[in-house]
Amino acid sequence: MERPPRRELATFSGGCFWDLEAAFRHQRGVLATVAGYTGGSVPDPDYELVASGTTGHAEAVQVAFDPDLVTYNALLDIFWNSHDPVQPPAGSERSAIYYHSQEQEEQALASRDWVQESLGERVVTTVILPVQEFWRAEECHQQYYEKCGRGYGTAPKYWE
Repeated sequence: MERPPRRELATFSGGCFWDLEAAFRHQRGVLATVAGYTGGSVPDPDYELVASGTTGHAEAVQVAFDPDLVTYNALLDIFWNSHDPVQPPAGSERSAIYYHSQEQEEQALASRDWVQESLGERVVTTVILPVQEFWRAEECHQQYYEKCGRGYGTAPKYWE
């Protein structure tokens, strides 16, 4: 009898959540992805409110994954390679890792240190924070590229 998949969560923000969601979606071991909002002061925000910059929310992606099939470190690699980690640290498309456990925090910090070493003088602006309340974005933002018929290309490695 096949065992049910184990399920853990990982939450990231970095650039447009359409791109970040697409980068994770088809990874083996990823069970589900949800585009949404986190880190702000208003409960249950919508895209227009978040984009206004008045609430402090970030566009984010929550990834449900089976750690027997894909490691958190592998998800961190996808994250680092799917956005610009030296982008200005403000706005709804800021770079952040929201950890769900002490182990995730330790792995996120170690990965950020490794990326920073790789960059030399350019400074990683990615913040690492405990997970905060996450609100699902409107349905039109879920699996956006699949809905609009436009495929997501290979993400550039911004920091190489």
